Amino acid sequence: MKHQSSVLRALLLVGLLALAVYPYFGEKFYIQFITKIMTMAIFAMSLDLLVGYTGLVSLGHALYFGVAAYVLMLAAPEYQAAALWTSLGASVGAAALAALVVGALVLRTSGVYFIMVTLAFGQMMYFYVHDARDLGGSDGKYIYVRPVWEVYGVKPFDLEKPMHFYYVVLVTLVAVYFLLRVLLASPFGRAIRGIKENEHRMRMLGFATYRYKLVSFVIAGALAGLAGWLAAAQDGLVNPEMLSWHNSGQLLMMVILGGMGTPSGPILGAAALKVLELVFQTWTEHWQLLLGGFIVLAVLFLPRGLAQLFEIRRRDGGRHG
Repeated sequence: MKHQSSVLRALLLVGLLALAVYPYFGEKFYIQFITKIMTMAIFAMSLDLLVGYTGLVSLGHALYFGVAAYVLMLAAPEYQAAALWTSLGASVGAAALAALVVGALVLRTSGVYFIMVTLAFGQMMYFYVHDARDLGGSDGKYIYVRPVWEVYGVKPFDLEKPMHFYYVVLVTLVAVYFLLRVLLASPFGRAIRGIKENEHRMRMLGFATYRYKLVSFVIAGALAGLAGWLAAAQDGLVNPEMLSWHNSGQLLMMVILGGMGTPSGPILGAAALKVLELVFQTWTEHWQLLLGGFIVLAVLFLPRGLAQLFEIRRRDGGRHG
């Protein structure tokens, strides 16, 4: 495991350095594109906490992403900027509260029933927003001005500037990555991994497995809300598709493609999927066929995701990580 960690850490460090300097010579389109990738990486990491570490496969995770985005829209006065920390706190708090309510109910099920119930909750909210005229209906609503943070009349950064927004998302991505590393290395992290491996045994050992899963569910929802706030602030638009099962499905695909249960897997998966989408769209209008073919091949030859490329096998047949 030590060798694999060294390879991945070196790759992540090089990638972080490249991301840190890229805005100084990159084109505006690609700066905004990479910003979206980093936002989706945060979103994917939130789902991996459930799928890869807690063993909870959710098809309704976009619910919390969309709730946070709509809260930002509601908090932003028309043609005026919302207060950054107020809107961010409200968005993440609303996403966490939604995850608490949904989690308290769906965690009483398991297996395929859990998957279907999470999907049902996500779709219920999708159709509610889709038909709500006050929320823009199927067309959604615009956020004309990005949130602002002022300290005695001075702006530490201006989210209206693509480079400033880029660095805010980059710092957030790094912070979420290390937050999850610390969380997963804690007794809580070891407990949820044990629940994934054998929940019955963990209960026999005296662990309140329902509570552990609920806390994991709420944390994942809050992080998804953080990503939703960033996405809405960047795009300046919220619509029902942000809550749809298609969004949840694409997110799950990122996690599987990158490697479930690995700290860097969701980041690799989000980057690979978004870059491939962009490349294939320039080749043909049937780019989804190419993307689907790539995913099938990746699953067949890299069953543990793109993170498997950095595994170092030992002579005794085992593998690190």
